[in-house]
Amino acid sequence: MFHEPPIRNDVLTMTDTNNHAAVNGSSLEGRVFAPRSASETAEAVELAFDYRGDVTVMLRSGESVAGYIYNRQVSPSDSYLELFPTDHPDPRRIPYVEIATIAFSGEDTANGKSWEAWVSKKESERQAEASRLEADARTRGYL
Repeated sequence: MFHEPPIRNDVLTMTDTNNHAAVNGSSLEGRVFAPRSASETAEAVELAFDYRGDVTVMLRSGESVAGYIYNRQVSPSDSYLELFPTDHPDPRRIPYVEIATIAFSGEDTANGKSWEAWVSKKESERQAEASRLEADARTRGYL
């Protein structure tokens, strides 16, 4: 189970791989993870990969890279993530060993949006289209 130990500056350490969509049922937006091991780095990258917004990766060198993670690979010898940087047109590959923190810095574009809300919206659109087609058919004398 993910828990939040006493922390500084809202930096969370990684302790659980079970919940990739959110922590404690809420969006990850605004959270910062500071993994302390290779497994925690892999977990943080998985969370970032599932996130529907930009993240900011702070590298051990001090460089900060913001962007959208579109791919990742975990292997014993070559684990990395790939992202589209917000300030550069070319994708970038970042080895896991270079990652110091991952901040969920961009807006979570799907936060608060549920499957049920999407289905309801689509059903309303279908009903409106059916009503429009029925009215058109009546105007033409088909009904």
